[in-house]
Amino acid sequence: MSTGDAGSLRAALDSIDVDVRASLARALDGAEVTVADGDRLCRVTGRALQALAVVADELRRRQVGDTVTYVVNRNINFTNVCIKHCGFCAFSRDHREEEGYLLPIDEVVRRAREAWELGATEVCIQAGLPPKLDGRFYIDLTRALKAALPDLHLHAFSPEEVLYGCVRSGLPVKEYLAELKAAGLGTLPGTSAEILDQAIRDRIARGRITVDQWIEVVTTAHALGIRTTSTIMYGHVEAPEHWVRHMALLRSIQKDTGGFTEFVPLSLIHSEAPMYSKGLVPGVRPGATGVEVTRMHALARLMLGASLRNIQSSWVKEGPKMAQALLDAGANDLGGTLINESISTSAGAQYGQLVGPAELRRWVREAGRLPAQRDTLYTVLRTYAAGDDPDSPLDRVEDAEARFGSYRRLIASGEFRFTPR
Repeated sequence: MSTGDAGSLRAALDSIDVDVRASLARALDGAEVTVADGDRLCRVTGRALQALAVVADELRRRQVGDTVTYVVNRNINFTNVCIKHCGFCAFSRDHREEEGYLLPIDEVVRRAREAWELGATEVCIQAGLPPKLDGRFYIDLTRALKAALPDLHLHAFSPEEVLYGCVRSGLPVKEYLAELKAAGLGTLPGTSAEILDQAIRDRIARGRITVDQWIEVVTTAHALGIRTTSTIMYGHVEAPEHWVRHMALLRSIQKDTGGFTEFVPLSLIHSEAPMYSKGLVPGVRPGATGVEVTRMHALARLMLGASLRNIQSSWVKEGPKMAQALLDAGANDLGGTLINESISTSAGAQYGQLVGPAELRRWVREAGRLPAQRDTLYTVLRTYAAGDDPDSPLDRVEDAEARFGSYRRLIASGEFRFTPR
């Protein structure tokens, strides 16, 4: 650490409450941030928040250096038809609604191939839970994708989808995941986590996969060598102490399995979320504040960074400017190019269609950091020094919606209309 950096840390710590200072000092000394420390830090404001961000930035520097990563990928949300009615989800449609769609397997493969030809190394596949789904659909889809594109990484199927596949097929979780892996699945998204507190889940999404079921799917995947991401959704009816316990649980799992690749905080996009827009759940906040977003990412670095080193800043949820600012508050990854993103977009997010690699590199450089392209497992494929900006076909796309389609156009079109069986 340079003398200037050490001085900045001292100045930040000297001006705050003694108990908060003690918690931050323990983190800087390499001690584990306890739940009690987390409870103290999860509500800081003003200079104490600034100190939290400074300490998170220093721990980020020690743990992962000054490189900021991104992945070239495409999201494929193959259906919006879902048997669940989660209060935060504006993406799903009942099977009787005209806006329900289902992409056939050959269309999913076509979209994945298009991404591969444009330089993507990963497709992320998640969707609704359509009624009467063939229990082996996820396995068949994986096999078809891998047969057509053997070198493309398949990052697919949330724990909720895995559990649904198990229910529909009658297979136990371990056997179902083993079949997915044999078919070519690479990794699982760690979504459907929301807040890992059952009382909160029962308020915002009754009938959703339970905390225990989520843990079972994720830890079984890890035991089989299938790594997963991890997430949190916040800014709704939870309190900051729920963040702390959520992260403590993830940390405990990571100590046992080492299977998480990253942690992705996802603030609620509220405007079209039914529980907010229709008043279905009392007390729902209109998403997280900027202070909460900063606090969340910084606290994640302190609580998780020692064992789960990659903290992602989501440009889809937070927008480019906030995502960029979070690189100074503990984050070291900007996620992916996405090409298509339907779930946040349907909830009212202003971003989500496509950000090209050159634009992601620009954001990183403006933050004074070194951009690098990674794969799904965080292996760095290439770092980019100043002026190193190779041409990418994604950077030449002028109208992403016209080129790749969008959620709005998909639900308005009858081409892939869902037909109840």
